[in-house]
Order: sequence, then structure tokens, then C-alpha cells
Amino acid sequence: MIYAFFDERGDLLRAPVVAAVEAMIAHGVHGLAVLGLASEVNKLTPANRLRLLEWVSETNRGRVPLSVTVAENSVTGQIEFAKLAKARGANWLVLQPPPVGNVDEAQLLDFFSAVIERVDLPVGIQNAPQYLNIGLSNAGLRELVCRHANFQLAKVESSSVGVARLVEEVEGQIDIFNGRGGYELLDVLRAGAAGIIPGGESFDMFVTAYDAMRAGDEAAAEAAYRDVLPLIVFLEESIDHLVTYGKRVAALRLGVDAGAAPLPSTVCTPFGLAAIGRFARALPALSKRSG
Repeated sequence: MIYAFFDERGDLLRAPVVAAVEAMIAHGVHGLAVLGLASEVNKLTPANRLRLLEWVSETNRGRVPLSVTVAENSVTGQIEFAKLAKARGANWLVLQPPPVGNVDEAQLLDFFSAVIERVDLPVGIQNAPQYLNIGLSNAGLRELVCRHANFQLAKVESSSVGVARLVEEVEGQIDIFNGRGGYELLDVLRAGAAGIIPGGESFDMFVTAYDAMRAGDEAAAEAAYRDVLPLIVFLEESIDHLVTYGKRVAALRLGVDAGAAPLPSTVCTPFGLAAIGRFARALPALSKRSG
């Protein structure tokens, strides 16, 4: 997931976004994602959402698949943004539920269905009730599978045990991607997840660990994951903690300006900044050239 970077006025910074995309491709990521929680989508105006998407897509130039999160709060809004995302290079979409309380699952299923049936791309949903305060049950996800052939994935924020249960209950009919900043990566893969969509500061280490697991070399995967685990544990306090500190780690590793924190954001403490400095120095620098 691409971090958004801001200047002192709260405007988006292009240079660190371009550097991050080039580095991700240089280090072999299997896809890019933008406009999710780690992109601080809730702090972006509609115009800035499109601007960030355009920067990512223009830099990517179709070299790897691009996932775009659709976070508009209405059926019409999500359909319209989905069309804009497709025109700008999205290969698949992840729909966020609307931030509405006291909604029963039947309404939420109808909301997603009304969007999915009008979108001609592979579609998933972000199912993270612990962060969004709304979500579907595993049975609800199965229902969407039955309704729509283009409903093909779910982005969840779950433990490896929860992922294993979900994989079993959807019977392999959709791909499961986990988040949680890469927490439990190896066990999430053992549980049957297709992959992860983590924050954008440790992607090179995750690629190494993921590729080793898929090649059957669990020892190499464990070694790569062990190197980045202290940073993952530090970042996993909350979404805002991940974003505020994680983008600074990314900037340190890329050698770019992290910019300023948009209001409101977690306030970085001297202790926290010293900690991420140690974590960043313990990891290799990131190449910004993708060739």
C-alpha cells in the first residue's frame, strides 16, 4: 500500500510517492495498492484521491497490477470512482464499507452488490470491522461469491487463525489478502492467504520472505521475516501509528523527505523517532531505480 506524503499546508507531495513506486518495482513487488487506510484515504479530498492514484499509475506504467481502494460513502459515489479508477489503470478494486452505524448485514450486502454489479473489473471488499466499525461475516462473504462472478477477493485484517477459518469457509472461491502491516506474514500464508497488502516501508523484506515461502524454502523465509519483525511489532499499535511512523521509515530507507503529518495525526515522540531510526538503519537502503 502506497503511503501518502504531505507538505506543511497539507498538500500532497509527488516526489516521495514516485520514489516509493519505483523502489517497490525495483525490489520485485507483485503488485501495487493505493487509497487504502495506509494511504490515509480519509484525509484526502476527492481531487487528491485522484491525484495520488494518477501519480502511482503514471509511475507504474502498467508494469505490475494496480489495486485501488474505493472509499466513497454512497453506491453512486463508489460506482463513479470505480469507473475513474479503471480509466486510470486500476486492475482490480477493493470496496470499503460506508461509515454507517447500526446497519444490518443484509443492507451491507445490498450496498456492495449494487456497486459490484455495475463494475467490470475484479472486485474485492475491505473487511476490517475492528478499524472501520462495520463489516461482513464469513457467511456474508460467501453470499457475495454466490451473487457476483467478479467478486474475487477479500482484504482482511485478521490473525492467521482467522484467515485459516475464512479460507475454509469460503472454500477457496475467493483470494484472501491480509493486512496488519505484515504481522504474522508466514503463518498467514500457511493458513492459505494469497498474500498480504502491508504498509509501504518493508516491502523488500516481505517480497523476499513471500518468494521464499512460495518456493518451499521456509528457512530463508523465516530469516528474512526475522530481520523485519521488530519494526513490524513497533508499527502495529494502530492504523494511525503505522502510517505516521511507517512513512518516516520509508522515507529514511528511500533517502527522501517524509514531509509533514496532516492534521490530525499521531504526534511522533523523540523516543519513537529514535526507535524507527534504529529499525531503518538495521535494514538495507532501498533502490529507487527500477530499470
